[in-house]
Order: sequence, then C-alpha cells, then structure tokens
Amino acid sequence: ERHGWCPYSERVWLTLELIGEDYDTIRIDNTGGPRPSYYGGQTPQVRWPDGKQQGESMDIVRELDAKYNGGKFYQPGNVDETINAFRSIFPRARPSSRAAFLFQYNGEPLWKSTFETTLEETNELLGSSPGPFFCGAELSAADIAWAPFLERYRYQLPCLHEGLEPDDRSKYPHLAAWYEAMDRVPAYACRVKGDAGSWRKVLSMAGFGNAGIPPTVQGNIDSRIETEVHLAGQCIDFEVWEDYAATRPYVESTPHVEAAVVIVRNRQALAKDTVKQITTSSSSYYQKGKWTEVLPSSETDMQLLFRDLAQVLIDTGSSRQISPASCSKEVACLAAFLDERICVPRDMGTMSAACIKLVAQELQKTVE
Repeated sequence: ERHGWCPYSERVWLTLELIGEDYDTIRIDNTGGPRPSYYGGQTPQVRWPDGKQQGESMDIVRELDAKYNGGKFYQPGNVDETINAFRSIFPRARPSSRAAFLFQYNGEPLWKSTFETTLEETNELLGSSPGPFFCGAELSAADIAWAPFLERYRYQLPCLHEGLEPDDRSKYPHLAAWYEAMDRVPAYACRVKGDAGSWRKVLSMAGFGNAGIPPTVQGNIDSRIETEVHLAGQCIDFEVWEDYAATRPYVESTPHVEAAVVIVRNRQALAKDTVKQITTSSSSYYQKGKWTEVLPSSETDMQLLFRDLAQVLIDTGSSRQISPASCSKEVACLAAFLDERICVPRDMGTMSAACIKLVAQELQKTVE
C-alpha cells in the first residue's frame, strides 16, 4: 500500500526486512487511485519467483518464513494461539487502514474504557510468557502479527483520549517492555516503524467519513505535537542503526546521512511537490502562508535549497551538533516544511525522519 498506512502490508514488509531477502516493492493505491493493469484485490500481495500470486498477510508471512528463514518465526509452540488472540482482544471498530480499531461507525472514537481493556488484556497476554516478546526472548510471527496495530495504538490513542499511554510502564509493564524490545529490532526501528507525527497526521483523514477528525479530540491531537520533538530525540539509536546498515550496503552509515541521501536522490520530485504545495491556493500549506513568504517558487532554486538542507544533515551527523547560525532562513523554513510534509515510513525510516525534525527545530532559531 503506497502510503505505508496498511497494517497488513506492514506485517509482510517487516518479515521481508527481518529475513534480509532481496525483494521488489510495488506501491498500490488503496484509495481509488490508479493501479497497474495486472493488479486486482487488496494489499498485501506477493508474486513468487514461479509466478504464483498470494494474498492474506499472515499466510504470506508463514510462507516467507518457511522458504527463507527456516521456519524460525513459527517455532514457539504457542505462536498460532498468540496470533489468534488478537481477534478476541482488539475491539470491534470501523474498518480503516489509517485508523485501525479506533473509531465507531458514527465517526467518534471508541470509549476510553474500551481501549483500556484492550491494553490490559494485551499486557496480560505478554505477561504470560517470559518476554519481552509475545512468545519469549526471541521475536516470532506473533510479534509480526501484533506490531502494526500496537504501533498505531502507541501514538494514536494519546491523541484520542487524555492520559491514555500504551507505553506507560506503571500501568502496562509488559507492553512497555515489548515496545522497548521492538525499538531495538533494527529492521523495525530503522525502516518499517511509523512515527508519532505521521500517525497523528493521518488521524485528520479519519473520523467523519474520512473527511476530518471528531472536534472533541482536536485539542488532544494538537497537544501531542509538542511531545513529538522529545520522542524524536529518544528514537535515534546509533548502535541499532549500525546493526541495520551493517547488512545492507545500500544504507548509509548514520540516519542523518541516510536522510540527506534520500533528499538528494529525490530532489527533483521534492522540489516539484514543494513548489506545488506552496503556490496552489487549495493546498493547506499555501493557506498557512508561512511557506509562501520565504520559500522560492522556482523548482530550480528549490532543488538548491534541498541540497543545502542535505548538507546540514550530513554535517550534523558527523558532529552530532547543529549550528543554526550557519544556515539561511530559507533552509530553516524548508526543513520545517519537510518535517510537516514527510510521511513515515513511506518516505524514509523513523530515525532519519527524526533527524530532520530535530534539525528543523534547531534551525527555527534562525527565524525567531
């Protein structure tokens, strides 16, 4: 699924990253946009080397594990039972890839008590094994099955109900330990995992017929923006990144350099999109005004700014220190725009996106 919203696609993507097998990615629009003529049905799907096409996320996970991983993810005796427990523990809700298991059919969020029950039962299930993962000390297919949904809950539930924090160790110690363990899994933490900002932003597409968010939760969502910078600083783990990059020659040495390379590689498309967003009157970015006052309307000039921003990221990755005074007002503004525009994990991994967010925050000192 092209935006990285589909939790079932995330299961398959995580499995592919974990086993380290080469694969091609084809992004499919699930929102009514154009698709390849040969593609039908929902995501995810896999086309095997023999031409066979397969759907259903956990069927694909099982097949990948058997073919390329020696069946290790299904070795724990209780793995299937733990996977199936998801259906009885997670609440009934309106279907949505962007806001899975969050909203009632009338567009309002599920009750806080409903979410609390789900978190308590998940914590209890995790506590029934030695941990920190669902089936013990090693990651299994059960973690792959649960991860996309618990990831979204971690960042979206606090937006819906005040004081509802799934990773609160005082309330849900086993669940909090699971989150910490998953954040040390390189394939997940460095590439597949979404971030707090992106999961907050997609809530604006949920609610009343995907046309907006329920007005009763707008204040909660706005308040989360202030915590995202802190979360960005917490998520950057250079040792985990080194483990991830060590087995992937196409990945850069640090998340800062990776972010810079992604920007340079895509600078033409980024410049085109940025100019469009800040010059089109129907765009929310144009309506905010702050971008149009500073950023150029020329795609060529915009590409040069993206190059300068990439250099700031590289320098920051080397020195681990940002120097706002050495950057122009335009670069600072572009960093803030990109931070708001970026979608994780579609565009890049959580750690690289966090580098952009932290740089953007520091560079704002040049315009204040």
